[in-house]
Amino acid sequence: MKIDSLIEEEFRLLEPQKKALKRLKLETVKDLLYHFPFRYDENFSTTKIKDAKEKESVTIYGEIKNLKTGKTFHNKKAVATGTLDDGTGTLKIMWFSQPYIAKMFNERDLVKVDGTITSTGNLTNPKIEKVEEIDVQNSGPLFGEIDNSIYPVYPESKGITSNWFYHAMQKIFSSEIMENIEETIPEDILEKYNLPSLKTSLIWIHTPQKIKDSESAKKRFSFEEILFIQIQKQLQRREAQKLESHEIDISKTEINKFIKRFPFKLTDSQNKAIDDILDDFKKGLPMSRLLEGDVGSGKTAVAATAVHMVTNTKPKDREAGNLGTAYMVPTEILAKQHFENFIKYFEHTNIKIGLITSSGCKKFPSKIDPTKPTDISRAQLLKWVENGEIPILIGTHSLIQKSVKFKNLALVIIDEQHRFGTEQRRKLAQKEDFAPHLLSMTATPIPRTLALTIYGDLDLTLLDEMPSGRKSIITKIVLKNERDEMYKKIGAEIKSGRQAYVICPRIKESDLTAGASAEEVETKRKTMYAKSVESETKILQSKIFPDLKVESLHGKMRPAEKDDVMKRFEDGEINILVSTSVIEVGVNVPNSTVILIEGAERFGLAQLHQLRGRVIRSNHQAYCFVSSESSTKKTIKRLRALNEAKNGFELAEYDLELRGTGELSGNKQWGISDLGMEAIKNIKMVEAARKESAFLAENINKYPKIKEISENQKDIHFE
Repeated sequence: MKIDSLIEEEFRLLEPQKKALKRLKLETVKDLLYHFPFRYDENFSTTKIKDAKEKESVTIYGEIKNLKTGKTFHNKKAVATGTLDDGTGTLKIMWFSQPYIAKMFNERDLVKVDGTITSTGNLTNPKIEKVEEIDVQNSGPLFGEIDNSIYPVYPESKGITSNWFYHAMQKIFSSEIMENIEETIPEDILEKYNLPSLKTSLIWIHTPQKIKDSESAKKRFSFEEILFIQIQKQLQRREAQKLESHEIDISKTEINKFIKRFPFKLTDSQNKAIDDILDDFKKGLPMSRLLEGDVGSGKTAVAATAVHMVTNTKPKDREAGNLGTAYMVPTEILAKQHFENFIKYFEHTNIKIGLITSSGCKKFPSKIDPTKPTDISRAQLLKWVENGEIPILIGTHSLIQKSVKFKNLALVIIDEQHRFGTEQRRKLAQKEDFAPHLLSMTATPIPRTLALTIYGDLDLTLLDEMPSGRKSIITKIVLKNERDEMYKKIGAEIKSGRQAYVICPRIKESDLTAGASAEEVETKRKTMYAKSVESETKILQSKIFPDLKVESLHGKMRPAEKDDVMKRFEDGEINILVSTSVIEVGVNVPNSTVILIEGAERFGLAQLHQLRGRVIRSNHQAYCFVSSESSTKKTIKRLRALNEAKNGFELAEYDLELRGTGELSGNKQWGISDLGMEAIKNIKMVEAARKESAFLAENINKYPKIKEISENQKDIHFE
């Protein structure tokens, strides 16, 4: 057996098992080794054979005899059989579809067997492992006070069980593979942090003798994962800093002139962020900075100031033209909103601004009316961007298509779209030996430990202040008997001239009745029911607010339809907008002061926080009503965190402690394992890994194994 052997080459698999392994994305023996248990059970009691009872779960120590392989009489399935003798009696044991077990043990080996006694008095498919010594007369271990009933429970799929994984690990451990396991962490680092070797860790995590052993193994694998993510980020940063970038040096006087035109005063944290960016620009190395700010903290104003610095700097060795900016956002709604905001920021200059999305292109200013934008063809926009006539281009994914070519691109801003990693950024660069500055922005609350790990190649700037005069949002969890009172409050706000959002988890109702029995329909209702945009729009318009204008918005509408709805909502023609979470990111309608989130248990806390942020865009008092179909203590406690946390950063830390990072925004999105996510809770571990990663990245050629792993590792980034 080799570590890169295919599982089906080393194990006899039934078709359901093959399908289950495929669903679990397990192909090789190495994949099996790294398919870790997610918990350990300690439920079985040590029993003598003479005392064993039908349907009882037992642990029995004894000698294994008469091991052989064969086939069942009826369906000819492969089977291994044997006899267990503990001195007080014997038991027949059978392992269906696992004939290899008979070859893993010798006659009269001392073993520990765990399983459930069948109605015929046998053991079927029990766990079995060798032990060093037993007391046959008393059928008890001679190991003193140790945990001898620790059973690994693995992530399963239909067709394959934890029991199968347990025996698969026994077969792997009895092969020559473990003798050839190559260590991945330098020995001095293992010693410094008291971490077990890779070989020991694999054995301890799959077959621990003590819970403490499994915890040590988990600690090692957690540290290793965070270490290699950070090594990768360090290497990316070092590679980027080898490239030349435009040096942007603009006076503070010029910057202050631009800032004074804003209709609001910048906060101290906004001013600090601008200073950080200016310092980066002066270095001549490509900036890599993450601007993390709570919803409504003013990231766009900081970004606009950075763009102003760039467009007021001439390309090196050239008197004419401007350095360019590419501003990438996740949705067309947000792209058009930023385009309109940038027109306000730059209308007093002669700077041209372009917009590119999948549904069309625009340019500001128009030749016919210099105060307004105009629609232009895609070909014309691309031509003007390529020759430098349009130095500021705002867009969605369309920005990174091959047909979009920039002249003197100096700055790339990625707003709320963190799935764009190194490769996408490289696509925006002019040529291989040149790199634009990068400013990535997020309003998603991220725990500090996660930011240090995921954004290891970026400098971090926090906007931790809200604009002056901004009132804290009033958030209320709405119980079923409080809905009438809530609707009265929403109606009162609208009568005072404000507007409201109602958010639903789904677009339309599912067909619960087609071809289903009454019992199936009821089951589906309990598991699938959630309020939908279509049904709530009808109910609110016809029954709750018949005198108001209620309309809907969702992702399956055509772009022109969405634009029309948003435009009429912004103009105040629509009182209540019923929507999916399509309005989550960046949508800015200052007159909206109320949001009702239906089915809140179906959203992550970070997403709820983002949705709530849609109504804190002005100095008017804002309200957020949160309704949940579930009323369990766990759900209510989780939703109360929205009230207890003072801001998004605190909410992120609270959620990390309350439930783990998994549902903060979805750990599968981050590409980090469950063990890695657990490590994120430990700031000391993250900082230790960060320190060691810097040293290893700097001396990468001295560590060929680490270099090999880093080169083959997939890029990890926050999405």
